[in-house]
Amino acid sequence: MEMEREKLEEKAHAHEAGVAENHVTTLHSEADLSDRDETTDEHHDHHEEEHVDYSHYSKQQFAELVKQLAKEDNFKKVDTIIREIKPLYDELREKERAEALTKFVASGGVEEDFEYKGDEHDNVFDANLKLIRDRKAQYFKQQEERKVENLAKKQEILEKLRVLSDSQDTTDQFEQFKELQRQWKSIGPVAGPQAKTLWANYHALLDRFYDNQSIYFELKELDRKRNLEAKLELCARAEKLADVEIIKDAIRELNELHHEFKHLGPVPKDDKEAVWQRFKAASDAVYARRDAYLQNLQQELHVNLGSKAALSESVQEFISFQSDRIKEWNQKTKEILDIQKQWEVIGGLPRAKAKEVNKKFWSAFKTFFNNKNAFFKKLDEEREHNLQLKNELIKRAHELRESNEWEKTSNELKSLQLKWKDIGPVPEKFREKVFKEFKDACDYFFEQKRIQQGKMEDEQVENLKLKEEICTILESHTVARTASHETLRELQDKFNAIGFVPRKDINAIRTRYHEAVERFINSIPGLTENEKGKISLENQLSDLRNDPMADRKIYQKEQVIRKKISKIESDIGLWQNNLEFFSRSQNAEKVREEFNEKIATAREHLKQLKDQLRLLKTV
Repeated sequence: MEMEREKLEEKAHAHEAGVAENHVTTLHSEADLSDRDETTDEHHDHHEEEHVDYSHYSKQQFAELVKQLAKEDNFKKVDTIIREIKPLYDELREKERAEALTKFVASGGVEEDFEYKGDEHDNVFDANLKLIRDRKAQYFKQQEERKVENLAKKQEILEKLRVLSDSQDTTDQFEQFKELQRQWKSIGPVAGPQAKTLWANYHALLDRFYDNQSIYFELKELDRKRNLEAKLELCARAEKLADVEIIKDAIRELNELHHEFKHLGPVPKDDKEAVWQRFKAASDAVYARRDAYLQNLQQELHVNLGSKAALSESVQEFISFQSDRIKEWNQKTKEILDIQKQWEVIGGLPRAKAKEVNKKFWSAFKTFFNNKNAFFKKLDEEREHNLQLKNELIKRAHELRESNEWEKTSNELKSLQLKWKDIGPVPEKFREKVFKEFKDACDYFFEQKRIQQGKMEDEQVENLKLKEEICTILESHTVARTASHETLRELQDKFNAIGFVPRKDINAIRTRYHEAVERFINSIPGLTENEKGKISLENQLSDLRNDPMADRKIYQKEQVIRKKISKIESDIGLWQNNLEFFSRSQNAEKVREEFNEKIATAREHLKQLKDQLRLLKTV
């Protein structure tokens, strides 16, 4: 009978071993469930985590991220992130160090004396990085220590099981046995090399205990029936996981069920295969969903790769963009931000390609905004300078506002107004304020001037009559052919000394006077064209002396004359070179004469222009 029982149990053990072997490539045996669970869970988490793009993070963002990581207990996740962000942070720190070194050397320092201490973000980043390493080392040290402790505890339980298995029947022997099982289950993992040996010894002692008890079959069957009920409940819970929407949550709960299933112990032999197949089928259904999810995820990531690669290529043109217009910078900014929105909508990328594509995109993105910031920084500096210049004009306008030198001050204020327009914009927050201050000062003076001018209207009307009389005299001399240079100067001095006329008549009397003068000059007998031009220029310059924009107009005329002089001198040089060429020709006498005439005429014209230039400089 004893031999028959041993054969049955050997057959049962062989059956269990066979089942385990048959499931090596699927779910393996119950004894390997925990190993499969941990591996599967890690693999799943690796793919489930969405990859974060850190390439556009600032130093402050990196420092805040490391502070958060210092609180994490998932050191595998922490290591993955640290490996990715540390080179990026080091690159930012090295860039700042290089800039600091450049400034140090530019300010007269010697490179060997340079010492870079970093900023508060560097201190936070380094301190938390060290904290992470210390915590990690402490954590794994504690894990190893626990594994050593767990090994000792499990070896102690094995020894107690050996003693219990070989002892005579006692009233509480089975309760002791179940308590040792509970203790075994509650103890954590041990080092890998000892785990399988401990597990094999543990199961061997369980079988040995049952085999050595007089009530072996009765207790074993009762215990197995209870285990069967518990495992059937686990099967039902595993089957419900097929309806869990979030696959990550389903996998996590399934791993917990595997752990419980593994530690429940054996079930009746007739039910063992069926319950195992049921639990395996429920598990495979969840894993199939997981595999399908990962496959679809990879397909989506590759589609995303194509879309983001195209966007990365499209932003490369922004790297070389430059402009001196705010409107064009704003338009380009809108365009690149629209591309960024498209980028953010697309989603994650395959891990192997993510870094390359992200770096290409965000490098172009950063370069554009660095160039934009440089432009606006320069613009801000120019506007600050403009603000200083306009404040100086305001100060001068306030000094002039109470002046009663109406014409002189009026001309100076008008000159200040022209300078104001030429200076360019100031910072927006000061624009209205400085304009109002300047305008108020100018308006105050011109209002006082208008009040005074009310008293001068009669005088201006009389001045108009006097100027019209001078125009009439000029016109009379022209008709009578009695014009002379002396008469012109006399009448010109009188005209300029008369003073202002009513505003509405200014253009008309000025036009009449200039036309009369031109006709007068042309009617002076015995004058060459050069002399007429010189007198006409003298007259224009005399008139410019009283013009509030005299300096600008004289400067413009001077530039026109200088350009003509330069052109004529260039022509003379070219013609002289041509003469040297024709001097070698025996039949070119006529051509040489023509060129000599051109040169003579040009030199005469050049002399006239230089005379005019000298006149301009005396004004």
